[in-house]
Amino acid sequence: MTPIPFFQVDAFADAEAHSHAEGMASTGAFTGNPAAVMPLTEWLPDETMQAIAAENNLSETAFTVPSDKDDADYDLRWFTPGMEVELCGHATLAAGHVLLHGDKVRFSTKSGVLTVSRKDDLLLLDLPAAPLTEARDPALCQALGLPETTVWLAEGCNDAAIVEVADEDAVRAVTPDFRALAAIHRMAIVTAPGDEHAIASRVFVPYGGIDEDPVTGSAHAALVPFWAERLGRTQFTALQASKRTGILHCELHGDRVSLGGHCVTVIEGHFQI
Repeated sequence: MTPIPFFQVDAFADAEAHSHAEGMASTGAFTGNPAAVMPLTEWLPDETMQAIAAENNLSETAFTVPSDKDDADYDLRWFTPGMEVELCGHATLAAGHVLLHGDKVRFSTKSGVLTVSRKDDLLLLDLPAAPLTEARDPALCQALGLPETTVWLAEGCNDAAIVEVADEDAVRAVTPDFRALAAIHRMAIVTAPGDEHAIASRVFVPYGGIDEDPVTGSAHAALVPFWAERLGRTQFTALQASKRTGILHCELHGDRVSLGGHCVTVIEGHFQI
């Protein structure tokens, strides 16, 4: 059997969260979005990486190999339990948490070169801002249990579609029909102005094998330009209001988005194949 290094990292963890378990430190563990990070020396067959991701049963497993490209340190690919995806923010931040040893680490991906750097106690993920197009999608709104309204489609962002609702309470109250939603090839993002944070959202990706994603960096590649225009500012914090909760420090720089967050390694070991 061959051992592969394995790290499970809670990315975009809520560092202010307080555990109710006696004697447990408030590190943000068990919040944010858990991602598996598996550094390889060379690529495994695609079917093997997909099987590993299904075995891990996390929203994403990130695989890296050292890159031979001049503008990247590692090549990076992401797999959900059911498919390979074109962009994943939280697993990239998690990979940066594991592999960052200097000022920054650069990943060559299907979505171009993404970098992770350190600023004070935050890790910063740089990724492309998603262009948005206004559209109608009655079936999507119905599957989300919402009245038909305008949706905003995000290019290059896992077929994301943004649906705005009135407030954070409405975001939290959404109860999708997951079977209907699974038949629609969209990463559904429900969002509104937040209470304690500038914006709040929830993200649903049944077509990718994830009913509700706990914290979604790729969704914020679309949410940051969407809300920067509406809020009239380019820097704000965002809450993803899943059961685990996650906090993202967001900033828009032209056609790039910076997402800052905390990461906590909760498991470290080896995967045997």
